[in-house]
This record gives sequence, structure tokens and C-alpha cells, in this order.
Amino acid sequence: MVAAEMEMANSKKIQEEVWTAAVAATRLPDSHPSPGLLLLPALNNMIDISTTRTMALQLHPPRIIYALLFGLGLICSLLAGFRMSSGQHRSWLHILGFTVLTVIIVYVMLDVEYPRAGLIHLESADQLLVNLREHLK
Repeated sequence: MVAAEMEMANSKKIQEEVWTAAVAATRLPDSHPSPGLLLLPALNNMIDISTTRTMALQLHPPRIIYALLFGLGLICSLLAGFRMSSGQHRSWLHILGFTVLTVIIVYVMLDVEYPRAGLIHLESADQLLVNLREHLK
């Protein structure tokens, strides 16, 4: 996370440099005003989408959602256990299968919510930003 924050700060610095250079280039005495009308809104959109993406990565569901997910798992376990208690024998395969599937589903949901930590890494979105940064240099 520290490395990601350093890269975000570096990205912000590069964005400011690009913006400053673009504004300075459009204000040159021998420059035509038309390129500035096209360039500055495009740069503004680039900076806006970067800010939107950063905020989307930092926003997570409230903790009550996780509590409700945990509660739902407990209630499903209670109902499954109640139903199996009336039988003559318990199917350990079904008990183990239900437990493993519940744990896998909860883990995958939490792992996708935090894409830079855990086993599932969503690096394709980050690769787009790395390629953009390389083109800006």
C-alpha cells in the first residue's frame, strides 16, 4: 500500500506538470487558440478519471454489509443444520461441502473488494495506467 501511495503521488505530480506545460503552451504569443480548446478539456478529463478511479478504489461497503453477510452465513448454517438434525444419519460430505462453499464465496467476495491484497489480483486496470504513464514520459 505504501508503494501504491507513492505511485499515486508521483502520478499526481506528473499530471500537474503536464497541465502546467499545456497551459503554458496555449498561452505562447505565437500559438493558435484552437489547439488549446481541444487539448485542455482532454487533459481535464484525464485528470478527472484518474481522481474518480482513485476514489473508487478507496470506497468500500460499510461494515454492516460484512456483518449481514456473516449473519446470512450463520442463518444458512442454522437452517441446514436444523434440517439435517431430523435425519437418521448425517452426511459429512454435505456438511463439509456446505462449509467449504460458504467460506470460498465469502473469501472471494472480500478478496475482489480489495484487489491489491489476497490471492486475486486485478492488475489489468493498473497496467492501463502504467502504460499511460510510460507514454507521458
